[in-house]
Amino acid sequence: MTRLLDYVRQRQRRAGADRFTVPAQGGHAGLVQSELAAELPDEDLGEELTDCLDLYEMGSKPRCEEVEFLELVREAIDRIESGQ
Repeated sequence: MTRLLDYVRQRQRRAGADRFTVPAQGGHAGLVQSELAAELPDEDLGEELTDCLDLYEMGSKPRCEEVEFLELVREAIDRIESGQ
């Protein structure tokens, strides 16, 4: 998982998106959600990331995409909860 995140961050840096700013509203949670939205641009994440997991239908994506999506959302939720 770490290598995947490193790869995504490297792609963002090459695209000129190496720095994220904290949104005026939302603080740390908003920053984490902004980063996740940049990593998953084709997904409609909504405001509550836990809803993404609760409403997600297993098997709706190819297996490798599904694993990546679920891991990124879970990691973002953990980062928000831990304040990192």
